[in-house]
Amino acid sequence: MSIFHLLLCSIVIFFVLYAPQPLLAMFAEHFSVAPAKAGLLMTVTMLPLAIAPIFYGLVLTRICKLAALKYTMLALAACCLVISQVQQFQLFLIMRFIEGLLLPAALTSMTGYIGQIWQGENLRTKMTWYVGSTIVGGYLGRALAANFSTWWGFESFYLFNALLLIILALKITPSRNNIDSHNEVNSPHAYLKPLKSISLLRLYGAVFCMFFCFSALLNYLPFILSNEYQIQDPALIAWIYSGYLVGAVISMATPFLSRLCRDNWLIVSILFIVYSLTLLMMQWHNLALFVAMFTLFCACMFMIHANAAPLANEISTAQSSVTNGAYVSFYYSGGALGTFVPGLIYQTYGMHFFLLSLLLVCSIGGYLAILNQRSGKVTQIGV
Repeated sequence: MSIFHLLLCSIVIFFVLYAPQPLLAMFAEHFSVAPAKAGLLMTVTMLPLAIAPIFYGLVLTRICKLAALKYTMLALAACCLVISQVQQFQLFLIMRFIEGLLLPAALTSMTGYIGQIWQGENLRTKMTWYVGSTIVGGYLGRALAANFSTWWGFESFYLFNALLLIILALKITPSRNNIDSHNEVNSPHAYLKPLKSISLLRLYGAVFCMFFCFSALLNYLPFILSNEYQIQDPALIAWIYSGYLVGAVISMATPFLSRLCRDNWLIVSILFIVYSLTLLMMQWHNLALFVAMFTLFCACMFMIHANAAPLANEISTAQSSVTNGAYVSFYYSGGALGTFVPGLIYQTYGMHFFLLSLLLVCSIGGYLAILNQRSGKVTQIGV
């Protein structure tokens, strides 16, 4: 499978995950539910993403990753077709939960395949391209869903997404060569044993905090823009999400930054500091400043992610599927909590306390990164 084909699959798969996000305020009004309940459309999808990837990582060490990717994409297409006909909020939530069960198989298949096929500096480059594709997919999923909704209704986007998933899936050709054939062990404990490293767990913890903040802000951005800045048009909200796309371009410079500064932990630590400062600056009630800080916030998140994903593969002694399964699990654990818990704070105390809660979590992530930067080595804990 070519890297270009894999990146296209990644983009379309991320359409599935993020399409509802800019429409949450519209769904809240359409189905007559509260903002936090509308936010469950993201939470119920990310909850399985938080739990399932380690299991999928273990399974994918024994089966063909490309076969798993192909059939998962076809199943996601079926979910999109059902959602295009949905009339009840509860059924919408059920289908989003099923998508959440399927998405970890696709994401772990793609990252595991990259970790298996490419090594060294080539691995870092390909993983950076993959991260960039997730960014493009996340942005286009939000932007296209909002614009399709404005012109033809949200159902039309789900039909379009299903068609793309089917076309790309049918072009995948699985091979037995895509099954890990080295370092075979016989138990889940033996697979997970190499993950018990202090530096790796700190990295996973920092990734959890990073995506908690990111998911929270992007999930409740439509409500902030609507309530604080009186912006109601889904298409205009989608335009403000364009700040997200800047991160795709900036994250491509990650390999260059790694060559410029050989200490990748220092890069991650500095990025977390800037990440925190953007949340602080958003406290000022100024739309231009908010959009500028939102853009910088997104850029920092993507660069942290682009550094952290290859770092996990470099310092882990586990198989690529297990390492990346655990990474995805911590990543979306943060995302699942971030799409719901801060929403309760926002509903009860307003935007300022909402942003302060994100700043606290972001600071914890930065502290974990700084601890790794100071230690400069992988320390094993008892197994």
